Amino acid sequence: MAEDRLVGAGHRDEDDGELSLRPRRLREFIGQPRLKDNLQIAIEAALQRGEPLDHILFSGPPGLGKTTLSLVCAAEMGAQVRTTSGPAIERPGDLAAILTNQERGSILFIDEIHRLNRAVEEILYPAMEDFTLDLVIGKGPAARTMRLPLPAFTLVGATTQSGLVSAPLRDRFGHHYYFDFYSVDNLLTIVRRSAQILQVEIDEGGALEIARRSRGTPRLANRLLRRCRDFAQVRADGVITLEVARQTMAMLEIDELGLDDFDRRYLRAIIEKHDGGPVGVETLAAALGEERNNIEDVCEPYLLTIGFLNRTPRGRCATRAACEHLGIALPPRLASPDQPPLF
Repeated sequence: MAEDRLVGAGHRDEDDGELSLRPRRLREFIGQPRLKDNLQIAIEAALQRGEPLDHILFSGPPGLGKTTLSLVCAAEMGAQVRTTSGPAIERPGDLAAILTNQERGSILFIDEIHRLNRAVEEILYPAMEDFTLDLVIGKGPAARTMRLPLPAFTLVGATTQSGLVSAPLRDRFGHHYYFDFYSVDNLLTIVRRSAQILQVEIDEGGALEIARRSRGTPRLANRLLRRCRDFAQVRADGVITLEVARQTMAMLEIDELGLDDFDRRYLRAIIEKHDGGPVGVETLAAALGEERNNIEDVCEPYLLTIGFLNRTPRGRCATRAACEHLGIALPPRLASPDQPPLF
């Protein structure tokens, strides 16, 4: 399954150890400079006024630091934080229990907020706007509405699919921030910092090799660092060098750009079986034995970012760069300059 891949940015059990690697203050957070600048201003202004932060919506691919930055916001504000996820809140009563236990100025973090039940979501509207909770007591003609005041709090939502967040909910967030993939330089800094915390000896070549193959994702960089640490401990002298990092990546079948076997099979299916595209994602999912959501959420974002894939109204298309990277002859559509554009 794509969601179980080592290079998949989704959370895995082994990532629980990453808690110690997370920065605790905004000055320690690496990357996302424009986002950090805007957030720093919002935090300082709120502190000066003695008010809670306005509600914040973080969006972007998994593994880029949305949860981490939410915890950083709480630390900077000196506020308590409670974390949950959209699928975990099944009934309006679950959300009501959480909201009534919030303290003034506290932060409620909801991961995957786009997966909230619609009935639950509607409870959030007055809570976010007026800090009130509307409850319906009883049923039928005897039912009545009770409005309970709530302490002023900050809702921080995170989503990997911002397009699935309903417009009424999205409009109630005062701040919208999008996470970009990280540069190699930023990932190199993250690898060095994590190695120091984990007390792993690593040279510049090894750190750079891990950063280059981390698909622009800090969570993956830390995961690969741990795999290289294991290899160095068992097969080398405990030091992660350039050669150790390369041997580890070869065993994991992760190439120079961070593509794994599934990525390569996905691209080959488009190039070799469908003449480079266009081909529908449902067809690709059936050919690869994978779910459509996993392909769209786990595989495609990075391939789009590095220019190996195009999404068109007619389907997915591989690019010339993808063929060159895989060492595959260009299909007629890409080889002929006279072919009309597909989008």
